Amino acid sequence: MTLMLELAVKFAFLCIILAMLCCTIRLLIGPTAHDRVLALDTLWMCAMLLALMLGIRFGDLIYFEAAMMIALLGFVSTIALTKFLMRGEIIE
Repeated sequence: MTLMLELAVKFAFLCIILAMLCCTIRLLIGPTAHDRVLALDTLWMCAMLLALMLGIRFGDLIYFEAAMMIALLGFVSTIALTKFLMRGEIIE
């Protein structure tokens, strides 16, 4: 990896970890359930980005597949939580 790419990946790691920390704080002290769902949604997006950064850093395809699984499961869980908050039930 070139020096510029390595510095960019390290900076991206730092930004993603900082974003995950902020999301975790909002998840723990969020005043409403809607804030907590939004923080959880952002947290899984950050986890997906972290897996993508690891894939770029190590050059291994398994991280990209893990990022795809995180994205799919995170999307479905966000929809389920939102539907539960709106109606009080998930299955109709």
